[in-house]
Amino acid sequence: MPEQTLIGAIRDGLACALAADPRVVVMGEDVGRVGGVFRATEGLQERFGAERVVDTPLAESGIAGTAIGMAAYGLRPVAEMQFMGFVLPAVDQIVSHAARLRARTHGRFTAPLVIRTPYGGLIRAPELHSESLEAFFCHLPGVKVACPSTPRDAKGLLLAAIADPDPVIFMEPMRLYRSVREDVPAESFTVPLGPARIARPGRDVSVIAWGAMVPAALRAAADVAGDGIEAEVIDLRTLTPLDEASLADSVRRTGRAVVVHEGVRTGGFGAEVAARIAEAAFLYLQAPVARVTAPDAPYPPFLLEDRFVPQPADVAAAIRSVVAF
Repeated sequence: MPEQTLIGAIRDGLACALAADPRVVVMGEDVGRVGGVFRATEGLQERFGAERVVDTPLAESGIAGTAIGMAAYGLRPVAEMQFMGFVLPAVDQIVSHAARLRARTHGRFTAPLVIRTPYGGLIRAPELHSESLEAFFCHLPGVKVACPSTPRDAKGLLLAAIADPDPVIFMEPMRLYRSVREDVPAESFTVPLGPARIARPGRDVSVIAWGAMVPAALRAAADVAGDGIEAEVIDLRTLTPLDEASLADSVRRTGRAVVVHEGVRTGGFGAEVAARIAEAAFLYLQAPVARVTAPDAPYPPFLLEDRFVPQPADVAAAIRSVVAF
């Protein structure tokens, strides 16, 4: 198994899908000749041709609308939006058409498409490049949302998303693109959409995170281990569908929960996770569920990013607080 970065695993997953299925088409701004803004598609147009790896105009609504039409026709489009903040012009297409096509046609048509979108902060990018907007799409029935934190999961989840019969928003944490490495199978494989992963077992508190917050949670867990606190870190991997069974099982064992995410606090997906925990494990809780999130403010200039995005020290402080409650 070759060692891969997260961005390399995504590129490898796209190549596997293109090679295995002639219906797969990769499309987006600069994905062909340039290889994408982060080089996720580098070399794919030369290998598979300009009809399979398609450079599009700078028009996110047009990219999404074209992908929906291609999916309804029977293709498997994988559309790249350069940054999550740029997805907003395409929201009408995603909400009004991609998410509803199966229900609207009583199952006669589906929209098997993937929208890949880099997201997240601490990369010193300008405005609209660092948003974490997963809560928008998790609120949308008919759409699945996946968010890997490791190279292996990035490839496996992406291939599962491409094979899925319904639309998938595939969130890619930019901060992890080249900062993490692990062995990834060279062959095609899938990581099922839905099941969470226990990234670190523990008995005292459940720390739930996804994307770039998983490494932050793991560093916090290592920090509090010096205090004798054994924190269990759960990597959700898929936000919708949500693995409620794994959440309930973990919290029933630990009696405490901390939810960590980059999105702002109010209406963030962490509130939904906390609600599901309360519904499934309320009588097991020994402390209120804590949330570690970004503040309710627009994403700041890059000089203030370190105060805006949750840090391992913030997570460690929340862990200590719920354990001491």
